[in-house]
Amino acid sequence: MERARKIKHFNQEKAMRLVFLLAASTSVLAVALICIFLFAGGLPTIAQIGVKEFLTGTEWKPTNNIYGILPMIAGSVAVTLGAIVIGVPIGIFCAAFLAYFCPAKLYGLLKPAVELLAGIPSVVYGFFGIVVIVPIIRSLFGVSGTSLLAASILLGIMILPTIIGISEAALRAVPQSYYEGALALGASHERSVFLSVLPAAKSGIAAAIVLGLGRAIGETMAVVMVAGNQPWLPQGILLGVRTLTANIVLEMGYAADLHRQALIATAVVLFIFILLINLTFSILKRRAGQ
Repeated sequence: MERARKIKHFNQEKAMRLVFLLAASTSVLAVALICIFLFAGGLPTIAQIGVKEFLTGTEWKPTNNIYGILPMIAGSVAVTLGAIVIGVPIGIFCAAFLAYFCPAKLYGLLKPAVELLAGIPSVVYGFFGIVVIVPIIRSLFGVSGTSLLAASILLGIMILPTIIGISEAALRAVPQSYYEGALALGASHERSVFLSVLPAAKSGIAAAIVLGLGRAIGETMAVVMVAGNQPWLPQGILLGVRTLTANIVLEMGYAADLHRQALIATAVVLFIFILLINLTFSILKRRAGQ
């Protein structure tokens, strides 16, 4: 009887291992297929257009077979950096407040609210940008409102859940002895947190920033709705820009032939950006573990 029970338990364990292996293999296979599709369609197109012309060209004119994506690369970088400048300080300070300053009752309200931000669809954020952020910029500066600044503010709000959640976890992972040691040396509560705990959690906070960077650079719908979408190099924070993701979404519906292939090549460039960001996150995570 005992032997039969052990054999049954072993078979169940073996079956579950197989299920987990299939799930993991499916994820790897999906990533591999995406890579094959993108690179098989994009790399020959980049070679046909010319690597230099495609990556450093400043004009995007599909009707004239001119495909330069430097304005979109610059637009993505500018919008992402703007979002980081806005979202990172707010996110880190909010994480520090939640971890060390927030009363328990208030924490029960703020934490779910922060988590709720992560579940709001991108199109809802975009609608908020159109009806709130864009009119404010229009009334303050006398411009159209759809601009680099509007996209940066909106993305800065969208990356807050990522930065707050990971930064708070990093702060709580710091040994309590760091905080208590600072108090023992005569530092106040605030100084103990900002001069002892925050520096100790810098690797985790850096990982949060990198993930926020990936979230911002890959965002599409909200940016399309508030960025203005002009395919030129950024000329000011109050003027419109177009990002790599927006370029693909706006034109893929009617693109054909070389135009369509150029959009797939644009996706290759975006995919490489995301891979570099994920690689950076993995390095930071490894360092934090060490």
